Amino acid sequence: MASPLTDEQRAYVHGLLAKARVAMQAIADYDQAKIDRLCQAMAWATANEAHMTRIANLAVDETELGDRVGRVSKRFKIIGVLRDALRQKSMGIIEEIPEKGIVKYAKPAGVIASLIPTTNPEQTPPVTGIYALKCKDAVIFSPHPRAKKTTSEVVRVMREAMRRQGAPEDLFQVIEKPSIPQTQELMSICDLTMATGGQPMVRAAYSSGKPAYGVGAGNSTMVIDETANIEEAARNTRTSKTSDFGSGCSADGNLVVEASIYDAFLAQLQAEGGYLASDDEKAKLEAAMWDSEGHRTIETVARAPQVIAKAAGFTIPADRKFLIVKQDKIGPKHRFSSEKLTTLLAIYKYQGFDQALEMVRGIYDVGGKGHSVGIYSFDDDHINRLALMAPVSRIMVRQAQSKANAGAFNNGMPMTSSLGCGIWGGNITNENVSLKHYMNVTWVSRPIAEDRPSDAELFGEFYQSEIIA
Repeated sequence: MASPLTDEQRAYVHGLLAKARVAMQAIADYDQAKIDRLCQAMAWATANEAHMTRIANLAVDETELGDRVGRVSKRFKIIGVLRDALRQKSMGIIEEIPEKGIVKYAKPAGVIASLIPTTNPEQTPPVTGIYALKCKDAVIFSPHPRAKKTTSEVVRVMREAMRRQGAPEDLFQVIEKPSIPQTQELMSICDLTMATGGQPMVRAAYSSGKPAYGVGAGNSTMVIDETANIEEAARNTRTSKTSDFGSGCSADGNLVVEASIYDAFLAQLQAEGGYLASDDEKAKLEAAMWDSEGHRTIETVARAPQVIAKAAGFTIPADRKFLIVKQDKIGPKHRFSSEKLTTLLAIYKYQGFDQALEMVRGIYDVGGKGHSVGIYSFDDDHINRLALMAPVSRIMVRQAQSKANAGAFNNGMPMTSSLGCGIWGGNITNENVSLKHYMNVTWVSRPIAEDRPSDAELFGEFYQSEIIA
């Protein structure tokens, strides 16, 4: 049980809020060009390769999670967010709908509490920072205790970028010694919370008494049908599964493969660096990856496949990039049908697309509703049928899931590090959390020509029919 908030901690958090409000007031009159320039300066400070390489190493050293080499590519998400932000207006009139007589004006959301997950301390602060700065918000970051050094260093760099441009550093602040009571106090006094992280903190954000955008758990599943390009699907699966050692909730966790291409696809996965576990090795992996109560063991989260295999009591070749387990059962008792968050995936065989849809439905009954599904198919009917039934907010077609869900340079999804999972996932939005979520909007309405259909037009065949008493 967490210790209660002390008077000193309360004063500290409230002091951060006071400084954030002063910083916001200092930039209240900045025009769009000046704000955009600040966004560029901060984004460059955090997205240049030298900085990201240094921070990636710091993050892995501190958290013992993820891949030193792969993490550097997270800089491209920051670049993508900057692209999206620069292409939009964030002050004054941002939209006009003449036929409705509507004009929309953007206003700052206020001071934002941003919860930083242990898996993404190098990327989430600058992504949140770009969108917040674009809207003239201030941000107070609350790191996961396991990633506090990395988060603090990233925020230090962001503050230095502001100082160099003559803008107030206190637009970005961080709780240096994070604790649950301080984070809860922060969420209760800030104007908005961005909760990117584990479900306990997301639930705490929703119960803070202030507006919050949270994210849901993942259990990403890919359907590979008989029309798929097997080489492309296997290559993208490897890319998704190995990115930062599978730490992201978008990383492919389950593959549902059509029977006629199953063997060829499995062989292609192995050609891409997959290691197919034997039945005995599969049992050992399950024992190592989940404890007796069904919780994932931290020692096997976001780890190289060799590390996971060693924890399970066997060895695999050094050139293997991810683990594969064959699976035919789905349900809470069958743990490989749940979220893995590491370099291991489960593969299923289906016969007939109806069975594929049933498998997808079953997997999301286990976990991950609201998050995402992918499909490798050139059959529009299959894509449409999956879209109609899958209880998810986004479906990636022929794309590396972990690289595509949160926006990519070759799709139209908004760039972000926070994926809303909608009502399915217990979230208020099912969108990629992006610029629009960091602002208030004032609607101005002018009168238009009356738009009132006749009763006959509105009620159709029921107009003037017998009224039910």
